[in-house]
Amino acid sequence: MSTAIETDVIVIGGGGTGLAAASEAALLGRDVLLLEKNAETGGSTSWSVGSITATNTPHQRKAGITDSADAHFEDMAKHAGDLAPRDNLKLRRILVDNTSEMIDWLMSLGVVFVGPEEEPPHRVARMHNVVPNSRSFAYHLTRHCLKLGVKIKLNTSLERVIIEDGRAVGVEARQPDGSTQIFRARHGIVLASGDYSAAADLKASLANPEVAQVDAINTTATGDGHRIAMGLGATVVNGDIVRGPIMRFIAPTKPNLLQQLPPTKWIAQMIAASANYLPAWILRPFLMSFLTTAVSPSTDLYKEGGVLINKNGQRFTDELAKPNRDMAKQPERIGWIVMDEVVAQKFSAWPYFISTAPGVAYAYLKDYQRNRPDIFHRSETIEGLASSMGVPPQILAETIRHYNQNDRGSRPAISTGPFYALGPVKSYVVFTDGGLNVTEKLEVVHASGAIIPGLYAAGSVGQGGLLLEGHGHHLGWAFISGRLAGRHAANFVR
Repeated sequence: MSTAIETDVIVIGGGGTGLAAASEAALLGRDVLLLEKNAETGGSTSWSVGSITATNTPHQRKAGITDSADAHFEDMAKHAGDLAPRDNLKLRRILVDNTSEMIDWLMSLGVVFVGPEEEPPHRVARMHNVVPNSRSFAYHLTRHCLKLGVKIKLNTSLERVIIEDGRAVGVEARQPDGSTQIFRARHGIVLASGDYSAAADLKASLANPEVAQVDAINTTATGDGHRIAMGLGATVVNGDIVRGPIMRFIAPTKPNLLQQLPPTKWIAQMIAASANYLPAWILRPFLMSFLTTAVSPSTDLYKEGGVLINKNGQRFTDELAKPNRDMAKQPERIGWIVMDEVVAQKFSAWPYFISTAPGVAYAYLKDYQRNRPDIFHRSETIEGLASSMGVPPQILAETIRHYNQNDRGSRPAISTGPFYALGPVKSYVVFTDGGLNVTEKLEVVHASGAIIPGLYAAGSVGQGGLLLEGHGHHLGWAFISGRLAGRHAANFVR
């Protein structure tokens, strides 16, 4: 191990939270080192849909919407539902009080939004969607950090936080060549390492064994900060709240048009202008590349007659009960949605859609045929459909025959060709809501109730019991808590 390297502030994680923290600390004149275990910045932020729920924004004012942080605070309780008594109201207050300034800050860096869109039970439209894609956040924040002199070390993962005299003074990290290096902080250390959606051990111990083996959208969200802080005596709040299993179509092997666009400001502005002024028939094909990739299939598919089939060609669940959980127990945890021509025709026009992004657009079966040929299957016979899907033809034919005669209840039979399948579809854990117990300054709290001086946590790892139900709250908390943690870490004196 080489000689320790000293800096002012150390940030662990290069997603939206970590980049926000690093930039704020650098703005205060600190030397900042950011360690990111992946080959590029972005983290779960770049995997997100890209919505942020905010109040008193330029977009709301342009739309003539009067809104307030107090109203947003009240509406968040409606989203939380039965979980509301478990919310951290102090952190909720911090979130809602900072959303308008956060949107202004992101826009000043070159991030472009469209909206706002409705999302009940919010009383007014608050959902702002980034364009051209969620990679825009990391693109602009990374450039901002580099201009401020932040040193970013990629492919460098956290091994431990070093505690001396009860205070966090540095970290040990594993470098790209496999060696370890000690980094010491003259001021604070910020954990911005994301959630534990890809950590089977933490999902099992903090949530339940049923979701432990369900794959994560972000396979590198392994809860490193949670695990290491817990080893120091920190505790996790609301660790049992997991968003998943949720079914989504598998990702395309090649990036779609939306994902390939560079997130530069001028391209984003052109897209934003198009969303406001271009006719729907021009804009629609562009929107479909998003709608057929990033969102979940509608449960109406099952209500109207679609069935779920696993890799063995068997129906394995009651589609109207909890198919997400059952899908996670199937071979390779994948399946297909099978339907006949009657259902296919129904899902070709409103009000029957395959997927939707609220306030943006709706995707129908022909949109999937055009935009996702890799998951679209059609044949005149059930056996031919099975061959296209890659499942045993005779077993699928027998499965459908048995379903038609015995299992369909009041749902229509699958009997009118041609026949269709969409998939593979897979169950995922999208995110976990358990975060380290933190103070209003984002200081990590020991199980004894004392803070761990010099150690801060933000974003998912510093969620502290805050409930972030509904679209757009996780990203909002990522940027707001990251900026606050960066400031507090910069001002910490040990």
